[in-house]
Amino acid sequence: MKHTATSLLLAGCLLPAVQVMADDLLLWQDNSLTYLNGIDFKIDPPRQQTITFEHASGWSFGDLFLFVDGIKYNTEATNGAGDGHTFYGEFSPRLSFGKISGADLSFGPVKDVLLAATYEFGEDDVDAYLLGPAVDLAIPGFDYFQLNTYLRRPDGKRDGRNVWQITPAWSYTIPVGNSDLVIDGFIDWVVDNDDSYHANLHINPQIKYDLAKAMGWGKKFYVGVEYDYWKHKYGIDNDSFLGDEVLDGTNQSAISLLAKAHF
Repeated sequence: MKHTATSLLLAGCLLPAVQVMADDLLLWQDNSLTYLNGIDFKIDPPRQQTITFEHASGWSFGDLFLFVDGIKYNTEATNGAGDGHTFYGEFSPRLSFGKISGADLSFGPVKDVLLAATYEFGEDDVDAYLLGPAVDLAIPGFDYFQLNTYLRRPDGKRDGRNVWQITPAWSYTIPVGNSDLVIDGFIDWVVDNDDSYHANLHINPQIKYDLAKAMGWGKKFYVGVEYDYWKHKYGIDNDSFLGDEVLDGTNQSAISLLAKAHF
């Protein structure tokens, strides 16, 4: 839990740093904390609680997304995290060629062309560096729709080097009475195999109702569910001996109740 608390503290330290840099660079920002309580996870213990800090911001040269998960296992840990806790995060800046050049790069459904990067970090040997082209799309009804492509480079000598990943991210808002239902999320689709690392598909949507807006509380506060589908989780082939016999399969279909507060 010490590592988790440290990671969340470091993430929170972004807030004053963002304010210092805000004069002419920062266009907008949003910060939130989410509590998740879920079941039916694979490889890791099946029952988990998660607290997630998220930061999203738009800048004069691009945008930034960061999240850090602090995870508590509700059953005996089986993946080496003997204290029953772990953490995981991603730091994802993108440079906008349209903003940097001042040119209108839109064509058809494309709003902007960007260079996307992600640094994945966490407990044990999970660090990886991702880089590739991206576009923002104007799709009717969506609040936003990003399509990022990455070349993956794991830290060290692990398998999964130089494989491609396609990551769309989206948000869609549906008015419901005097409030809103928001459907947002991402898909990570690793399309290549590399030795022991198998191509995998991770789909993670959230369906959230803005309870604060319905009650007239001011700041956004959502309640809802998160669905987590991950085929060949962590790149472990479900049809391999490791997937079938040791881990009881690596195709995950987990669901979590959630509460999310923006500040």
